[in-house]
Order: sequence, then structure tokens, then C-alpha cells
Amino acid sequence: MRLEILGCSGGIGTGSYTTAMLLDEDILIDAGTGVGTLALDDLLKIDHIFVTHAHLDHIAFIPFLVDTTGSLRDRPLVVHALPSTLQSLQAHIFNWHIWPDFSCIPDATHPYMRYEPITIGETIVLGSRRITPLPAFHIVPAVGFQLDSGQSSLVFTGDTTADDALWQVINRIANLRYLIIESAFSNTGQDIAIRSGHFHPAMLINELNKLQHDAEIYITHLRQGETEVTMREILGGSTRFNPRRLMSNQVFEF
Repeated sequence: MRLEILGCSGGIGTGSYTTAMLLDEDILIDAGTGVGTLALDDLLKIDHIFVTHAHLDHIAFIPFLVDTTGSLRDRPLVVHALPSTLQSLQAHIFNWHIWPDFSCIPDATHPYMRYEPITIGETIVLGSRRITPLPAFHIVPAVGFQLDSGQSSLVFTGDTTADDALWQVINRIANLRYLIIESAFSNTGQDIAIRSGHFHPAMLINELNKLQHDAEIYITHLRQGETEVTMREILGGSTRFNPRRLMSNQVFEF
């Protein structure tokens, strides 16, 4: 498997894009503004989008992607997400008010896009690739994903906060190599982090101590203006691990 980070920022601005990751050539993990960095030929190769949750920074470019490529494809783009996330997309995005309903364009028999509900713990197999939704605890229903090539696994938590169920699953992944986990706020923002279902460094460090693997750890969803202080707080408090900042254009092969 090859995972390219198209965007991993908590916001936008010069060179910053929100969460989107390209798995091999045909799968997106979330579809934030980072999708806009791809060329049309690359967009046309995408057949699947796995969505962690319905917040705009993770789904913003699904409407543009299906609108741009739908008429040029010979099969629908498949959006995989929790039933509640799919309901949010249908009710609030693809509702003919915000954007057309591409699940019935040009008609319901041959749509440009179709929805595929997922269930936590139930693996989706695409060729030799295994993608498993993992538990997450956010302000809206959410999941993370285990990406398993057979040789090794990468876990992306999506947006989450403290959740024992997540660590129980992660610690059972014998071939875990990489962990991408968020810290959306610095410690000064701990109140809003707690209320909004995100990590801040002190909480994250406490949770990382539950990890029983020697995995490489990368921090995502850092906010502009707080990136450096948030990473300093994480590194200053971490004794077992050496977490690194996730960067756009970074590539993982596993």
C-alpha cells in the first residue's frame, strides 16, 4: 500500500489543506481541501472515498470531485461511511439546495455516485487491501481506519478524543507500523478540545501511554498559529515515543 498525504491541516491558508489522503491511486481516506491538489487524470482514477465523519473539513471536496468526474466515469464513485454520516451528506449536502443529488444523476440506475454504509469492525476488502473502520469518539458519529496491506498496517484515527475502545482495537493489531493521530488544539485550548471531541497535548500524551506497540506516530489536524507550540507540548511531555508532525505530500509505503 502507498498512502500520500494530500492535506492534514486544521485549516486552510498558503500551502495548508484539510484532511485528505490518497491510498494507492484509487481510494481517498477523507476528502478535505487537499483533494484539490490533484490533477484531473488523478481524480479520474479515484473509485472509493472512505469518510471518517461528516464535518466539512473532511468532506468538502466530495461534491466537487463527483461533479468534475461523474460524466467522465464508467461506474459510480462509491462513498463509504457510517449510516449517520451518509444521512448527513444526503440531507445537508446532496439535497438539491447546497448541491445536486448525484446518487440519482443522470438517473437512479446509472448514478455518478453511490453510498455504501460501513460498520465498525467489519473489514472491506478491495483487492489485496483490507480497510477496517475503527471506533472513534467525536462530537458527531465518527470512525478511524486500519489500512492493512497484509505485511503491515497503518491506523488513522480521524478526529477523536480519549476512547478506551480505540486502544483496545489498536493493541490487537499485530502488524501495526504507523499511527496517525490528531491534536487539534494546544493545551491552552483544552476546554474547547474537550467540548468538541478533540485531543490536546496533555490528553494525547496520557492516551498514547495506552499504546502497547512500538509504532511510528504522526500528529495531524494541527491548527494554524498553534502548530509549533502544540508539537512542543507533545514532545515535551512524551517519554515513550517521539511523535512527528504529519506533513502534506508525505508518503507512507507499508
